Amino acid sequence: MERPTHFLYPGAIFINQQPYVITTILGSCVALCLYDPVLKIGGMNHFMLPLWNGQGLASPRYGNIAIKKLIDNIVSLGSNRANLKAKVFGGAEIISTNISQFMIGERNISIAKDLLHEENIPIVASSLGGRYGRKILFDTFSGEVRQKYVGNQNK
Repeated sequence: MERPTHFLYPGAIFINQQPYVITTILGSCVALCLYDPVLKIGGMNHFMLPLWNGQGLASPRYGNIAIKKLIDNIVSLGSNRANLKAKVFGGAEIISTNISQFMIGERNISIAKDLLHEENIPIVASSLGGRYGRKILFDTFSGEVRQKYVGNQNK
């Protein structure tokens, strides 16, 4: 059966009770694919920065906001938190730097791992860090995620 697709832009969240294939492209951003294998539903976020600093709108562009919203949204559709499984992708360091404030990918990975640990949601699969971007395809019915590296890998 062919599933409808949804392209997830940076700073967005998508969840639906109907089966979808959610796609996104990541560099230093991180995407969390959250899946309930009992209800066969899932959702994804795509966050750009690790922490909202309290200024302006508390949007899902920030990991600490995006992760909590994704969890709350899937629970509001009837999922039991104890059934949730996480798959985490992205956090590449596309631009070389030794300045820790600019290591956005590494900081995005840390916030994802920390918050999922706090929420007692296991990370069952991940592809994190490195030097290349990723294209992600997440089937919300099966929980399957496919990944393809993007960028010039011959440098």
